[in-house]
Amino acid sequence: MLKHRLICFVLASFLGGLQNANAEAFPSKKIVIVVPALTGSSDVFARAMAQRLASALGQPVVVEQKPGAGTNIGNDFVAKSAPDGHTMLINGLPLVTNQALYAKLPYDTVRDLTPVIEVAEVPNVITVPANLPITTLRELVDLAKKEPDRFNYGSPGAGSSGHLSAELLSVKSGAKFTHVPYQGNAQATNDHLAGVLQVGFINLPVGLQFVKAGRLKALAVTSSKRSPMLPDVPTVAEALNMPDYELSGWFGILVPSKTPPEVVGRLNAEIGKILADPSYIEIVKAAGGTVLGGSAAQFEARMRRDTVRLTEVIRITGAKAN
Repeated sequence: MLKHRLICFVLASFLGGLQNANAEAFPSKKIVIVVPALTGSSDVFARAMAQRLASALGQPVVVEQKPGAGTNIGNDFVAKSAPDGHTMLINGLPLVTNQALYAKLPYDTVRDLTPVIEVAEVPNVITVPANLPITTLRELVDLAKKEPDRFNYGSPGAGSSGHLSAELLSVKSGAKFTHVPYQGNAQATNDHLAGVLQVGFINLPVGLQFVKAGRLKALAVTSSKRSPMLPDVPTVAEALNMPDYELSGWFGILVPSKTPPEVVGRLNAEIGKILADPSYIEIVKAAGGTVLGGSAAQFEARMRRDTVRLTEVIRITGAKAN
């Protein structure tokens, strides 16, 4: 019995020492931040972060784009990478919606990826063309109830924040909006400006310039608080007296599961410092976002919460990946 305990003690000490050695060795080589899209807020945030993180960690930090399949190609790449902290993923809502939108995925978000830190959130703005005689979100919702086939909106695809913002509004208000999937925000926005799409659920940084130019009317923002970039535009919650409505596109950093907790903690601390840097905050603001930060546990809790509520929205609406 004593011999067995001694063997277990030695083995545990060896494994613990090995884990600590691995953690202490971090970082030992180039770090890669994978962006699972070609363009957009995640790429902007990642590139600004890479420059600063390289200085903090003393190793090169590069951004690699691995787009495709609703971000699943990049997600899967990171999920199957070595769990040593040298490969990171920056992504958002698709992490919690793709499991419901796709019949089969080669990875499991909860099982294969570990949250590190929330980076930022970017709300959507609900808009109509300037020549449409609608001035409030309440008017739009009431008309969409009376004429359920009248109002179309576009998005980069099922599971995007624009698509889910619209579907959540439909579920909660009873209004009907018809989804038209596009290859990207730019094409959908062009058709919205032309009046082909009567309603927009557009990322704020994309829609802001057209609102300020008077080409689109902003009816509401989808975040829980008003945007400082459109301070006179109410939230959906305010406009409809619907306090439980909120849906912003968020972005966070994740690493492969089984990455040592010490490495996750180091990354959280160093990225947290970057998120508190006024120069980084200005970059996020310029992209229409708000810096988040916080602990890995807080990020995990948000992911779990959004998984539950958005999976239900997807189930009710019958949405599927394009």
